[in-house]
Formats: sequence, structure tokens, C-alpha cells
Amino acid sequence: MTAPPPSLLVEDLAFAYPDGHQALFGVDLRIERGERVALLGPNGAGKTTLVLHLNGILRAGRGEVTVAGLPVAKRSLPEIRRRVGVVFQDPDDQLFMPTVADDVAFGPRNLGLPEEEVAARVTAALEQVRMADAADRPPHHLSFGQRRRVAVATVLAMQPEIVVLDEPSSNLDPAGRRELAEVLTELPVTLLMVTHDLPYAAQMCPRSVILDGGVVVADGPTPDVLSDAGLLAAHRLELPYGFSPAG
Repeated sequence: MTAPPPSLLVEDLAFAYPDGHQALFGVDLRIERGERVALLGPNGAGKTTLVLHLNGILRAGRGEVTVAGLPVAKRSLPEIRRRVGVVFQDPDDQLFMPTVADDVAFGPRNLGLPEEEVAARVTAALEQVRMADAADRPPHHLSFGQRRRVAVATVLAMQPEIVVLDEPSSNLDPAGRRELAEVLTELPVTLLMVTHDLPYAAQMCPRSVILDGGVVVADGPTPDVLSDAGLLAAHRLELPYGFSPAG
């Protein structure tokens, strides 16, 4: 029996914006099914540019991206965008319907699924993020942390192969961080977490990749990566005072 293809395979990916700014210089990244990986790096490292290639918003100047064996190409974009769920930093970018259930149903309805299937997906996704009791509430009545979990549910309802989280811990209080971590740890999907929050990376992701200057400069077990003080300093990453990555 052949092994399933990796959730994500990025090969020699290079990209320059129309103004000539070169953001990626040949990125290679392989993430297997079910892995939880932190993507770390300073501002301007190319992290967002890389993420925008994963669902075809940007198209490679050179190289290739495949998701679960499917090339990110024009003809496959609808399926790619179903398989790659991106949770934005601001949940209000994803929540715009009158109720939480309507927001979570939006994607499956756009796929043209029968209403019974849509309802089943909404129920399952809200249960996964522990927000089932909020189905009939307006999103703007929820706390920021609750809205972020509902934003995750909108992606889960599409039954993606890989969930990409952009700064998932930002603006969360300690309880919100813990609740989100508990939810994410239990999800049966591949996770790519873009973050500056090194303790959250250590808590959530067994593997970390550092991207800087448009290239991968480190890729290994998170405790090893975060224990390398010289590596972190060279790429403008800092652990909080007193934090031990070996935990």
C-alpha cells in the first residue's frame, strides 16, 4: 500500500511582486498529513507571501506547490481552496453573517451541498471548536477568543486537508489562548501555524520552520530550534524572559 501524498509540498518556490520586490527565493517545504508545524520569522520574511501561494491567491514565479498531491493550478483552484483552510488574524474578516451558524454554513452552501449536509457540517464544526451553544448568536456578541474559534469552525466546515492559522494567539487573553490551544490540539487535520508567539509554537507544534529573507533557514523539532539562541538572534526572534523551550 502506497503512503498518502504529503498535505503540503512546496518545491523551489520563488516569487517577486510586480514592483520587483523578490519575496521568496526558492522555498522547499514538506508537511506530512497530521503534522502540526509552526512557521516562524521576522516581519518581511515572506511568510504571508508563502501562505498566499498555498490556496492560489498568488501564483509561483518559479517552482511548484501541491496540496495532498494536487498541484496548485488554475484548473484545480476550487478544490485547492476547499482543501486549504486559512484562518485570518482578524476573525471579523471571516464573520459577516447574522448568526454564527450562518457564517459556518456559508462555505458548504457555496459548494452547493444539500441543506441536511450543510446542517450536519455546521453542527460538527461548532462542536469541534466548543461553540455549539453559540449557533444562533450574532458573531459580534461574542468575545474575541470565541470569534476566533468560530472563524476556525468556518474553515472546518469545508472539511479541509490543511488548516493555516495566521497569528492565532494574537490579542487573546490567557484563557482564550488556552481554549484555542485545546481546540487546535484535538483537530484531526494538518496544521500550519504562522506566528511570532514562540511559546505558543512550543506548546502547539512539535516542528518549527524559520523563514527569513525568502528562504527556509531552519527546520527541525521545535525545542531544538527555539533552544538555538544564536539562530533566533540572527533572525530577530525572541523568547520571553525566563521561558525555557525545552519545557
